[in-house]
Amino acid sequence: MSFFAILFALLIEQVRPLGAHNPIHTGLRVWARWVSRNFDAGKPQHGWVAWALAVLAPSLLALGIHWVLITYAGWPFAMLWSVVVLYATLGFRQFSHHFTAIRDALEAGDELRARQLLALWQRVDASELPRSEIVRHVIEFSVLAAHRHVFGVLAWFSILAALGLGPAGAVMYRMAEFVVRYWRHRNRTRVQPASEALQSAASHAWTVVDWLPARVTAIAFAVVGSFEDAIDCWRNYAQRFPNDNDGVILAATSGAVNVRLGGEALKPAFAPDGSQGFRTAGLGPEPPLDTASTPGREAEVAHLRSIVGLVWRSVVLWMVLLALLTLARLLG
Repeated sequence: MSFFAILFALLIEQVRPLGAHNPIHTGLRVWARWVSRNFDAGKPQHGWVAWALAVLAPSLLALGIHWVLITYAGWPFAMLWSVVVLYATLGFRQFSHHFTAIRDALEAGDELRARQLLALWQRVDASELPRSEIVRHVIEFSVLAAHRHVFGVLAWFSILAALGLGPAGAVMYRMAEFVVRYWRHRNRTRVQPASEALQSAASHAWTVVDWLPARVTAIAFAVVGSFEDAIDCWRNYAQRFPNDNDGVILAATSGAVNVRLGGEALKPAFAPDGSQGFRTAGLGPEPPLDTASTPGREAEVAHLRSIVGLVWRSVVLWMVLLALLTLARLLG
């Protein structure tokens, strides 16, 4: 059932992706804001209570609906519910338009336009970036976005669905990523900011939640890319990135397609205020602050097509594995 739910959700999302200001994301922002306003009292224990309520309550709701449908309506309706949840939590089209627009600008030789699009996407100062650095940052942001919007969701959905918990894993993963990013944004805008305790709890929880999916994504990239180089890069260069989980993914990507990643981070370009809004497709963690990088060729526009191929081959790998598991379960 998991295989068909993922397949249908991906197909629907390709045909009709969720808009940037859809009611689902609006509801999540309202929920996260309500939880922080009513449960964030600034103490560590309050931070964990608020995180648990913000993340686990929607997950348990998704699980409860799944069990009710399984019990009273049958598995076809339960699978339909999983498709609905995956449609809201899984998908390339939630971020891929940024990647496509920047790639098209670079291929047309319009580096100024590419810098502007990158700055708009990530709210950073890209005005001084040379061409190779534009490509490098686009690769890094896009790979991490693909992990958070696709492979991380697939990992937790597949694991918990196999245990009979329906789409709860997909909701948990996306909510864990959402709240750490949203509460950091609220702190920057200084409009009902989240406390340090709440941000710390959300950040630590996100590190734990993303630990396994990050390594599953890195292994998938290694399998469909240059395996030995990806594993070597993972072992020797992942620690050069300040975020352990992101470092694993970026190091494996670097080795898989032989491209240099890492280096000097982009600087924020926009003063925090309440008028900027919140971009749900953006990436949460801060960009790396060190200047170390992985080995590999200097980033070129051709690498962008390699990254697209790497990601889609990884999706195919996921679907083949799920199809085999589904077949084995049906025959067993």
